[in-house]
Amino acid sequence: MTTATVHLSLSDAHALAVRILEHNGFSAAHAHAIADTVVAGERDGCASHGLYRVLGCVHTLKQGKASGDAEPAFHRMAPALLRVDAQQAFYSLAYQQAVPQLIEIAREQGIAAMGINNCVHYAALWRDIEAFTAAGLVAIACTPSHAWVTPYGGSQRLLGTNPFAFGWPRPDGRDPYIFDFATSASARGEIELHRRAGKPIPEGWGVDEEGNACTDAAKVLRGAQLTFGGHKGSALSVMIELLAGPLIADMTSRESLAFDGGKGKTLPMGGELVIVIDPKRFLGEYADQELARAETSLFKVMEDDGVRMPGARRYRNRAVSQQQGVDIPQALFDDLNALL
Repeated sequence: MTTATVHLSLSDAHALAVRILEHNGFSAAHAHAIADTVVAGERDGCASHGLYRVLGCVHTLKQGKASGDAEPAFHRMAPALLRVDAQQAFYSLAYQQAVPQLIEIAREQGIAAMGINNCVHYAALWRDIEAFTAAGLVAIACTPSHAWVTPYGGSQRLLGTNPFAFGWPRPDGRDPYIFDFATSASARGEIELHRRAGKPIPEGWGVDEEGNACTDAAKVLRGAQLTFGGHKGSALSVMIELLAGPLIADMTSRESLAFDGGKGKTLPMGGELVIVIDPKRFLGEYADQELARAETSLFKVMEDDGVRMPGARRYRNRAVSQQQGVDIPQALFDDLNALL
């Protein structure tokens, strides 16, 4: 059976998102920043972080769990440390305004770290990382979420899906090397999209409320997700809880879920840690030589061996959608327009 779809140009998708967000109480600045983020996800074929996220943004605002117009506040805590208070707003505007500052700090100091606090985080980290690789910088980012995930060997929801991203710039117009993955076996949005489509999820993504292995998306959403790679993914997830929680004085995933009344009906409130390194300051006169060595000793070998590079699908999708636009499910289009 073919699912009905609606075709949109990227500019039309952006205009629709802005119109919905402004109509539902977001300031123009926040509406445009959020629209930039979700349309980038749709453009690159990441439907779980695309226009679908507008529904959650509006719902979170309507539930009184976020501000739609707060202005971010910036604090230089030390020469290489920037702290950004999003003032309980959605993180996109704070991030957009912080990027030029963090790039400048990284170029001054060689390395810079930023904690974005008190924000609603709803987006994929690869887009955050691209802002820095485009400037020739190496970057790492991580954030917790709501406590949907049980640690390896446990039974309680304690961890978030806790994504982690890394980016390395490449010369001569090559796409940067960027990976971004949840430490859970899947992003929660992927399970929700399966539920909306009435499709089973793969084995190993989660368990039902009794802790039994399950492929029913709705039951797993009520139960718990699993980490990837057993104890290894579990350990990485705990690391992210610490780095983007207590280290930057922000919520853990369990605290974020408690802030939402334990229901998880709104988007996660918490923080994000970003670390940026300037290879030219770090390496000095050897920078070009070492970046070239990365190309010959790693990337060329991988490409010659037919290894699929992280992000390759995103870049292919981007090239197509920039010319041809995107198709979204009719049901999603109807849900979006219902918000108007």
